[in-house]
Amino acid sequence: MQFLHPYFFYALPALLIPIFIHLFQLRRFKVQLFTNVALLQKIRFQTRKSFQLKKWLVLLIRLLAIACIIIAFSQPYLSNQIAEKNSSETVVYLDNSFSMQAIGPKGSLLNRAVQDVITGFDESEKIGLFTNDKSYRSTSIKDLKSDLLSLEFSQNQLDFNTLILKGEALFSDSKTSSKTLVLVSDFQLHEDTITSKLDSTIRIVLVPLKPLNTNNSYIESVSLEPTLNANYTLNVSGKSSSETYDPVPVTLYQDQKIVGKSVLEKSKNYKTTFVLPNAAGFNGKLSIEDSQIPYDNTFYFNIPKAEKIEVLEIYENTHSTFLKKLYTGEEFIFQSQNYKTLDYSQIKNQNLIILNRLDELSIALRNNLEIFMNTGGVVVMIPSKNSSLTSYNQLLSSQTTHRIKPPITQKKRITNIAFNHPILKDVFEDKVTNFQYPTVQYYYPLTTKTNSVLSYEDLQPFLVQFKALYVFTSAVETEASNFVNSPLIVPTLYNIGKSSLTTPPLYYWIGAENTFDLKVNLQKDRILKFANKTRQFIPLQTNFNTKVNITTKEDPKEAGHFSILKGSDTLTHVSYNYNRNESLLRYSDLTKIKGVSTENSLSSTLKNIKIEANVTWLWKWFVIFALILLAFEMLILKYFK
Repeated sequence: MQFLHPYFFYALPALLIPIFIHLFQLRRFKVQLFTNVALLQKIRFQTRKSFQLKKWLVLLIRLLAIACIIIAFSQPYLSNQIAEKNSSETVVYLDNSFSMQAIGPKGSLLNRAVQDVITGFDESEKIGLFTNDKSYRSTSIKDLKSDLLSLEFSQNQLDFNTLILKGEALFSDSKTSSKTLVLVSDFQLHEDTITSKLDSTIRIVLVPLKPLNTNNSYIESVSLEPTLNANYTLNVSGKSSSETYDPVPVTLYQDQKIVGKSVLEKSKNYKTTFVLPNAAGFNGKLSIEDSQIPYDNTFYFNIPKAEKIEVLEIYENTHSTFLKKLYTGEEFIFQSQNYKTLDYSQIKNQNLIILNRLDELSIALRNNLEIFMNTGGVVVMIPSKNSSLTSYNQLLSSQTTHRIKPPITQKKRITNIAFNHPILKDVFEDKVTNFQYPTVQYYYPLTTKTNSVLSYEDLQPFLVQFKALYVFTSAVETEASNFVNSPLIVPTLYNIGKSSLTTPPLYYWIGAENTFDLKVNLQKDRILKFANKTRQFIPLQTNFNTKVNITTKEDPKEAGHFSILKGSDTLTHVSYNYNRNESLLRYSDLTKIKGVSTENSLSSTLKNIKIEANVTWLWKWFVIFALILLAFEMLILKYFK
């Protein structure tokens, strides 16, 4: 017989307590002389003998009961021969998300958990193990040790449903083996609900690791706005869960050079500003000092070089002056060409083409526009009252199955705005329901009411998007509409122009799908690369005539500035940051999870699992013996006279 907690035997001296009590109660009787004791002498002898026997029995029972209780607490066990014949499987999940950087009683939460796993199993013992990024099936600790010691933190954090599914997949198909899934995490709070049905054949043990404190400060976002003196104002927003409300010092770097210092204060809602020169290519970094979780103490941003967007208006009779005023030289390169003298070779060099009140679209123009849209260009179609439906619908057929119907002369108000459409998403602070509605005198009905950006009272579309083609169902100028005088025209056409060339913003979040365009002529079979000081990778990219569309998701995996390289030439820089999903340090209530058990120590959990797989517990029997002995004591005290 062996004992799980042998240190409880230090309580054995407690057996002396009932002995001392017994000796105190068995003190000598005082002899009192009496006249005639012949008869009483026999009775007195029998009473003292029975009294002593009763006390000795009670003492023995009490000693045995206390001994059984002490042995029960030491948890005795015997080797279980049946368990040895059946195999046992253990799968461990180690949460290596950034919140596990928090400091616990014995260092960072992840490092302590790694040490407990390494020491909790024999080197040759086969286990399953997975993190947020990697999985290992039936691997020994000896083979895992180097990977565990070099385990890096990740911004990914799996939700509970995914943990269960990934853990179950690492077990074998054996029906006889005992299976235990150990989830080691700080169990950050998620919005998801538990939908996975727990397998009753798998024992799930949760081991929550908690930091010494949950105070954390971090930089949440930055934004840029121009000022009157041609400089930029950098707005910095932070957050802090500290209850002391101490100011958080923040330092601004350009590359490795310090260019400014400020503080984030509770009284200012943890916001501050910096003034930056109006210069493209500013590789900025904001840094704060916070010892709790270091991953969110740095924020990278970059002011990219603004590429001008090529806009071409194709008109038939007269060109529109409002387009030239709208697409100014600061952000756009605007050209206007007559349909009859159009140079078709210029189409491929544009980003946005506006067909302004053309009566008919020739075959050559349609073919060039179709190629233009298929290679990343955007087209805006504004009809005239005499537009040829056949030629217009042939252009539509390259983007949609819907068609334009003959015009209807009827005055209509433009009353409905698609506030969630990407063109208008950030234009309005609130949903406007009452404004001076623009009107049209005629319109072309469409065979659909979906994808509308702007629409009439009866939900017929006024402006609708079909992939790379934006279609107005009426002219926008004074002869047919007063839309040109409406406040809606500027954000609508301006954002359509901006969408034709999506330039990089100040920063991106790692792990999200990020898409932007670079205005560059890239030869066939040439590619662009991302590079920093330590590594480089090739992002997903699509080469068009005048631009390259770049999409990043899986890479990069680390925060920082990255150069976009064309061969050995640096075109521009982009910046990436880890998301702040784990910065608030909010934890789940594990008591709401049914069908699992919760333990406070990983080392003791692994020790118990190892013992339970090969032993028969005896502590229950000693508890039963103690209860039986106490029952005997009660009977003796009551019935033994």
